[in-house]
Formats: sequence, structure tokens, C-alpha cells
Amino acid sequence: MQYMCLIYSAEGSGPQPGTDEFGPFMKAYGDYTAQMRESGALVHADALQPVATATTVTVRNGQTITTDGPFAETKEQLGGYYLLECENLDDAIAKAARIPTATYGRIEIRPIIVWDD
Repeated sequence: MQYMCLIYSAEGSGPQPGTDEFGPFMKAYGDYTAQMRESGALVHADALQPVATATTVTVRNGQTITTDGPFAETKEQLGGYYLLECENLDDAIAKAARIPTATYGRIEIRPIIVWDD
């Protein structure tokens, strides 16, 4: 079963570029991604641009309305995701707990719906 692991954190709360902690943090992400790929669990993963680049689209009465920024204004922002193949929710939780941002942010896990034709 596939699970989406959504990576949330407050912008600026983790290791920042140019600090001593940033290199090991990015290496941990590279190592994690390689481990998921080698185990066959990695379906896809991406990091997102900062929340300042977000645009929210709404259609009401046939009109498209755009708003700068994310849909929900919260302290923690969606920064990226992993789409993983997992045996069950316990397996997904174990894999999500190893995502480096889990130590200062949050990882939201959602199972993927498979639509039958």
C-alpha cells in the first residue's frame, strides 16, 4: 500500500544553509532517500519551494480567483513529501519517523486511495 508522508515544519526552524548543521542535515536526507530507493519503498519524493512562492486557486461561479500564499495559513508549512510503498500503517510510521525533519517538524501520513476502473 502506498502512503504519502507530508513534511511540515515552521520555516526557519530547522538547520539553515550556511550553518554547521545544514550539511549533515542534507546528508541525512540523501541517506534516507537512498535507503528508501534501495529498499524498493520509494515511489517518488520532492521538496517544495518556500511558501512565499505558493498560489492558491479558487473557482466560484465560473470565475478563477488566485491568492498569494498557501490555502491554510499556519505556523508549519508543507515543505516536501515522500510517496512510499509500505506494508501497513505501522511500517509507514516507522519510515516516516526516520525523515530528518521529524526531529523538529511533523510528518503527516496519509494512505493513497487506489481507484478501480
